Amino acid sequence: MTPKPTPGTATTPAVPTEAAASSEAADTAADRAGATRILVAEDEALIRLDLVEMLGEQGYDVVGQASNGEQAVELAKDVKPDLVIMDVKMPVLDGLSAAEQLHESKLCPVIMLTAFSQTELVERARDAGVMAYIVKPFTADDLRPAIDIATSRWQELKALEAEIADLGERLETRKLVDRAKGVLMTQLKLSESDAFRWIQKTAMDRRLGMKEVAEAVINGFPAS
Repeated sequence: MTPKPTPGTATTPAVPTEAAASSEAADTAADRAGATRILVAEDEALIRLDLVEMLGEQGYDVVGQASNGEQAVELAKDVKPDLVIMDVKMPVLDGLSAAEQLHESKLCPVIMLTAFSQTELVERARDAGVMAYIVKPFTADDLRPAIDIATSRWQELKALEAEIADLGERLETRKLVDRAKGVLMTQLKLSESDAFRWIQKTAMDRRLGMKEVAEAVINGFPAS
């Protein structure tokens, strides 16, 4: 039987044991299970740390940090994140070149950090496979929408790749699908991701390609 402390005797505060600390760490890891795993690449340390903190507060799991584009590519190949957020201008290898390499390897989607003065880079960024943008200076409220858009567009790209092997045909289909999504978003008040799922489901139900369904929507096929 455990002896009870006698009246007037001070009890010693419990000191966290190594096992308790391990348990707490395990609980934290469990909380992160299933969270989107993100790699952050930004050469300015203060911006990088702010971004990492914002992502952590929103429940994302930051699995790596890089200070230049070359390091970002190598680290991404190593940790295989769900998403990379990287700055356009970085030493050794710039962000767009790094994004091109990640896109060619089909590793994960990329969100680009840009400044207002860098809007002329949007076309090159699109060609590099960038899925979304975050404009500096950014806030925590800017992160989740960009991450959701990038993840959704990446899933769409993978679906198109699964359906179409030829690169040229895939690019043409993607352009048509993007136009058709815009029509559906206007007509049916759908979100971008729901509009894509409408096209995908209709293609499956009617045993058509997504390109054929997209063309039909653009040409006035009833979206109901």
